[in-house]
Amino acid sequence: MGPGARTADDDVLDAVVTGTCDDPFSILGRHRVVVDGRPALLVRTMQPAASEVQLVTPGRVYGMQRRRPEGLFQATVPFDGGAPESFAYRFRIREGTATRDAVDPYQFNQILSDFDLHLFAEGTHYRVWERFGAHRMTIDGVTGVHFAVWAPNAQRVSVIGDFNRWDGRVHPMRRLVPSGVWEIFVPELRDGDCYKFEVRTAAGHLRQKADPYARHFEVPPKTASAIWSDTGYEWHDDEWVRDRPSREGWRERPMAAYEVHLGSWRRVVEDGHRFQTYREMAATLVPYVREMGFTHIELMPIMEHPFGGSWGYQVIGFFAPTSRFGTPDDFKFFVDECHRNDIGVILDWVPGHFPKDEHGLAEFDGTALYEHADPRKGEHQDWGTLIFNYSRNEVRSFLFSNALFWLEEFHLDGLRVDAVASMLYLDYSRPEGAWLPNEFGGRENLEAVSFLQQLNVLTHGRLPGTITVAEESTSWPGVSRPVHAGGLGFSFKWNMGWMHDMLEYVEEDPVHRRWHHGQITFSLLYAFSENFVLPFSHDEVVYGKRSMLAKMPGDPWQQHATLRTLYGYMYSHPGKKLMFMGSEFGQWNEWNVDTSLDWHLLAEPLHEAQRRWVRDLNHLYRQEPALHQVDFEPAGFSWIDCHDADNSVVSMVRRARDPGEFLVIIANFTPVPRLGYKVGVPEEGWYRELLNSDSEIYGGSNVGNGGGAQASAVAVKDFKYSLSLTLPPLGVVVFKKGSGL
Repeated sequence: MGPGARTADDDVLDAVVTGTCDDPFSILGRHRVVVDGRPALLVRTMQPAASEVQLVTPGRVYGMQRRRPEGLFQATVPFDGGAPESFAYRFRIREGTATRDAVDPYQFNQILSDFDLHLFAEGTHYRVWERFGAHRMTIDGVTGVHFAVWAPNAQRVSVIGDFNRWDGRVHPMRRLVPSGVWEIFVPELRDGDCYKFEVRTAAGHLRQKADPYARHFEVPPKTASAIWSDTGYEWHDDEWVRDRPSREGWRERPMAAYEVHLGSWRRVVEDGHRFQTYREMAATLVPYVREMGFTHIELMPIMEHPFGGSWGYQVIGFFAPTSRFGTPDDFKFFVDECHRNDIGVILDWVPGHFPKDEHGLAEFDGTALYEHADPRKGEHQDWGTLIFNYSRNEVRSFLFSNALFWLEEFHLDGLRVDAVASMLYLDYSRPEGAWLPNEFGGRENLEAVSFLQQLNVLTHGRLPGTITVAEESTSWPGVSRPVHAGGLGFSFKWNMGWMHDMLEYVEEDPVHRRWHHGQITFSLLYAFSENFVLPFSHDEVVYGKRSMLAKMPGDPWQQHATLRTLYGYMYSHPGKKLMFMGSEFGQWNEWNVDTSLDWHLLAEPLHEAQRRWVRDLNHLYRQEPALHQVDFEPAGFSWIDCHDADNSVVSMVRRARDPGEFLVIIANFTPVPRLGYKVGVPEEGWYRELLNSDSEIYGGSNVGNGGGAQASAVAVKDFKYSLSLTLPPLGVVVFKKGSGL
């Protein structure tokens, strides 16, 4: 070999300094060599910012030779031939005028176990968040952070961050074959240090990716992950969590959820219109919800998302509460306060799709890794997002563990799964020819069906008492039926049909409602086919649909009265309840994600009265078993009269498990008072008027029945007894059999 000829060693070193080496642990760190026939150790380190590096051992300090101008240093030291792992050393690095000591990351062996990698590849690692991502640990007396990420088709992966000047040549990771997982243990990192993974694709392109398992992020619009150590938050909801398995009877419990977008519920106007923190909302939102009588807070997604205009539904950090409002411990404090105030917490969860942001999951290692490669199956054209590949085991491990993560780590009481219909149907919102049929030629996404079934078996089995709720807008059968019976296994399903029918009905002028009477009665033909939630959600008050109050026809008084009647009917109808923030006090404006609700409206009597009506509805709903105990069986409901279209009146009986516990409810959807209106009732006796939406305390005209009415032995329709009532205009009245005045 002639002078200046390149050696294999030169090629390897060049690969290190150019960031193309796919096996850095074979080059960097300590390695046994023989020099002049004697055993020695060769130690290498990549320090691009260093002007000088020394190798510090217990007995001597060695100067390290700069082998490449890009910052590759090495030293050869005598060694007695023992195990290289017994050789203790550190680096003393001079950068400008500063000198620091550092422990070499390349002296540590593989950390992830083969069993972890096996479970992950099998799709059954349900606690993978404890292994992947960034985790503080101590190895051989050295404290640092272990990083692990899945990128099987990458040529090289490095962790980059504040601690290495974002230089991918400094900390290239170890490839664990054949799992496609990369890992490295970096000593002496600090909480709050920002980082990403630099992925070199097989085509040689560099991508900077946020950590899919990161527990914390920079505050958006910045996009880096941040090191976060579990501080061992001290929970105070032991009684709540201990009693939660007994809540397996949630079908018979009251559930009235207040849907909240934390960033726009109530901002701090006097401080630059900033967000409230999680801890501030624990002191403001939680008492408000308790006073209003809601049983649950349902949070729109609080997983980290760079674009606020997505409302949280385009998630980047699936394992991180958004840093907009504070730290993970701050969010735990918020949940803790909810539980201490007897309020459950449900989180909107988004396993149906993810955004195309360059730093996110999209083409994570240069290939379609989390998504399908074919856009006919892997992309939502309408939303500009990508669809998870539910047939890939590693993706299933990611999503299953993510669901359990929120329920376990943050003590959440349930997950509302977003856009389930888009997961179930391969042709969802796709024209002919733009979708791929399943193996049997059908439109059902069989992998997604299997995923959802396993999700529900997992969450219900491992965390008894927690719930799952499907936002599913089609007639897919058995959404809330058990998996063993062929269903999807959800606890509840949103009743989108009821919601659309009711809103179309009340938006009609009252004089025309008689011709649309079937819209308020049709839902009882299928009310017990699923475990339904009746939702008036954020989707109904955006994009020109108008606020709930603004949908109502007539003058402001009639609008408020109609909204009260609608809510009264909602709370009388079988099914659990959900109401979006601001709808409880009759906000005029559509919801705006970039500002607060219009809280100033509560200074106006009609809006404060509207809020009081919802509060009292909630408290009555919780107090009366007849309104919540038998929601999903015909035994809990019967019509008194559903045919009075001419008067636009419906009347019904709601029953508890105890057949003697029942309520009589009548709703008048016209502005005309009905005097001497005959209503059949199950039993003779005095019926107290428990609630009247037309009471003056709710902004009404105070038309009512003087506190109650006596049932007489006058048969009406199928009932032997009846009440003669005054029905208030655009009003709901609720009666309960009890003692006379």
